[in-house]
Amino acid sequence: MEIVRNIALVLHFIGLAAVIGSFMVQMKAPTKRVDPAMLHGALTLLASGVILVGALEMGDGTVNHVKITVKLLVLLVVTALVVLNRRKDVVATG
Repeated sequence: MEIVRNIALVLHFIGLAAVIGSFMVQMKAPTKRVDPAMLHGALTLLASGVILVGALEMGDGTVNHVKITVKLLVLLVVTALVVLNRRKDVVATG
């Protein structure tokens, strides 16, 4: 189970790097748009986060459900914004 948790943790960090890295690249670009890396990173974060929580629930660790719920809600908002704006050529800076 430790191997699954470690692999999911590495995938979680890769997804986070994809979302933050794509966001940083778009900050310098003259026209803002949603990169495919943002979508794939957000979906990787979602999947690996669910696996991490499941692995923690199956083990001896205790899960802070309030923290996990807040993180899940923030991630769902980010994922929804990415999915809704990925077809647009230019995204508003607000």
